[in-house]
Amino acid sequence: MKSSKLNEYTNMSVEELGNELKALKQELFKLRFQHALNGLDNPKKITMVRKNIARVNTVLTMKKSN
Repeated sequence: MKSSKLNEYTNMSVEELGNELKALKQELFKLRFQHALNGLDNPKKITMVRKNIARVNTVLTMKKSN
């Protein structure tokens, strides 16, 4: 899964990556809020979203440096 997401992110433009980053941060906020109120069925999803945010940030940094 991680390599397919990374390939997907490398094929996106900087603008698309920015939009993806916003969406992931919003999803993380909702998950944390939900977890605080009544718990989640799968708390591992928070970790997965955090890792995807890191992947997007890494690809953004790589694209901006080139």
